[in-house]
Amino acid sequence: MMALICGVDEAGRGPLAGAVYAAAVVLNPDKPIIGLADSKKLSEKKRDVLAEAIKQDALAWSIASSSVEEIDQLNILQASLLAMKRAVEQMMADFSSVLANADLLVQVDGNQRPKLNYPCEAIVKGDSKVQAISAASILSKTARDAELYQLDQQYPMYGFAQHKGYPTAAHMASLKLHGVSPIHRRSFAPVRSMLLSIASN
Repeated sequence: MMALICGVDEAGRGPLAGAVYAAAVVLNPDKPIIGLADSKKLSEKKRDVLAEAIKQDALAWSIASSSVEEIDQLNILQASLLAMKRAVEQMMADFSSVLANADLLVQVDGNQRPKLNYPCEAIVKGDSKVQAISAASILSKTARDAELYQLDQQYPMYGFAQHKGYPTAAHMASLKLHGVSPIHRRSFAPVRSMLLSIASN
C-alpha cells in the first residue's frame, strides 16, 4: 500500500460573517509544488497562483464549508471540525479510484482533530511545517475569499471585499450603521451585543 499524507486546514474562524471553509489535500510526490507556505504568509496573488497549481498537480483535493447557521448552532470550533470532516470525506469520494490502495494519514493544522475513520494527528503550526497542510490552508483561504467577494456584491454596504468579514474598525462602523445582515454570525460577541442593544432600544 502507498503511504500518503492528507493535509487538512481551515480558514475563517475569526471573522464575524460568512461560512468557515476547510480543505483536504494529498500532494503528488512526483509533482512537487514550489512555494507552498502558510497561506497567511503569502500575498493574495501568490495564493491564487498556488491554488491553481494544487488543483492541477495534487493527487487529490477537496474544499468544504460549514454555514453561518451551523456556526451559530454548533460553535465555531465544532463547525470548523465539521468542515474539515466534510473536506476529507468529499475528497475520498471524489478521488476514490486514486486513493483506493492508499494508506492514508490525515494531518490537521492546530490542536484539535475532526472525527474521521482514518488515522489522524493534529500538528500545531502545521501549516508552516507540513507541505500538504500548507496546500490545504491555501485552498481553504482562496475559496473563502472568493465567497466574501461574492457577498460583497450582495451586501456592498459592509465592505467585505476589503476586510473579508474580520472585525476591523470599518466593519464595526458599517455594522453599527446598517445593522446585522443574514450572513453575520449571531453567536459572535460583537454581533450578539449589537443585536441585544437593538432589542433593548
